[in-house]
Amino acid sequence: MPFPSLKKRTGLKLSLNDPRWGSDKDGNRQAQEGKKPGEGPPDLDQLWRDFNQRLNGLFNKNRNNGGGGNGGGSGGGELKGAGITVGAVAAIAVLVWLASGAFIVQEGQKGIVTTFGRYSHETPAGFNWRWPYPFQANETVNVSQVRTVEVGYRGNVRTKQPAEALMLTDDENIIDIQFAVQYRLSDPRAWLYNNRDAEDTVRQVAETSIREIVGKSKMDFVLYEGREKVAYETQQLMQQILDRYASGAMVTNVTMQAVQPPEQVQAAFDDAVKAGQDRERQKNEGQAYANDIIPKARGYAFRLLQEAEAYRSMVTENASGNADRFKSVLAEYQKAPGVTRDRMYLDTMQQIFTNTSKVMVDAKAGSNLLYLPLDKLIAQVAATEANRANVTAPPPSAVLLPPPENTMSTTDPRRARESSRDRESR
Repeated sequence: MPFPSLKKRTGLKLSLNDPRWGSDKDGNRQAQEGKKPGEGPPDLDQLWRDFNQRLNGLFNKNRNNGGGGNGGGSGGGELKGAGITVGAVAAIAVLVWLASGAFIVQEGQKGIVTTFGRYSHETPAGFNWRWPYPFQANETVNVSQVRTVEVGYRGNVRTKQPAEALMLTDDENIIDIQFAVQYRLSDPRAWLYNNRDAEDTVRQVAETSIREIVGKSKMDFVLYEGREKVAYETQQLMQQILDRYASGAMVTNVTMQAVQPPEQVQAAFDDAVKAGQDRERQKNEGQAYANDIIPKARGYAFRLLQEAEAYRSMVTENASGNADRFKSVLAEYQKAPGVTRDRMYLDTMQQIFTNTSKVMVDAKAGSNLLYLPLDKLIAQVAATEANRANVTAPPPSAVLLPPPENTMSTTDPRRARESSRDRESR
């Protein structure tokens, strides 16, 4: 600040000979250096002390009847300068006071402005301004943050809270449950002003809701297959209660951390669980064995039934065929009994001699020498025994009819006719 303006603003009478600005030698030195006297930097600390002394003297004179007596002219100038300074300081203070009403709301948050403690309005994210204290105040609420409240434990599942965790089921058993509730703020105004302790309200609502759900369920259902259902029903009931309380909170998830019997009966409960698991294992093993044996037995029974049906069909068809053949033979026999008997005899002999070894002897030659092919007979007998050994069920032994007493040659028609007549006479 230049020296003339400083003198005009403060009303101070300063001279170059004032010791605060140095001696004449200093002025001469400044003149030699090319500087005019009085252009050096002022001592701001000393100016401030002088200003305070002037203000104290001014107020003391006003206190003693308005500054009468000596120095009246100089007192009026000092009063005017002090008034200007006080106005500038007051203007700066007012600007600072007005600037204190500015505040910034981050993204994902909302600002709540109150006028004399009463809710006034909400402000969006960004730069905002409200009337400074004591007229208005503001509070920032994070509406995008997912908050968590723990029931039955604090921080870690091992740090249990028995008063919150122990609950009674529908079958009069006690169960130990620890779970966490996650929620967000849907109405910042309701969250701040409708309930005294909003977070504690959420915890109490969670505890109340799960006690109601567990009290309607069986112990095994809550411990095993019903965990997800219990969590879902607890979330729905919590939301209904919080809406009735107008808490401004929206439940997003309920997570079961630990569901188990109380520690005092944990060992007995584990034994019961192991026994139940052994029972289920044995039932499963028995069911697996039954599933393996029963289909096999049913298949075997079905196969026997099919075999019996096939055997029945075979026997029935064979009997029907034999009966039909007998009927046809009987019809031919009734037409020509002799011819039919000869034909039946020849067919029977043909079947018999087909599977037996034959030796033809010429009785007319009268030779006593018989030639028997022993090598072929032995080979044929060995082959027959081998075939019988390879067959699992040997066929019934054939009944060989004895040959006629008088061996005759089939080439003699006269003897054949005579034997036929003999059989017919018999």
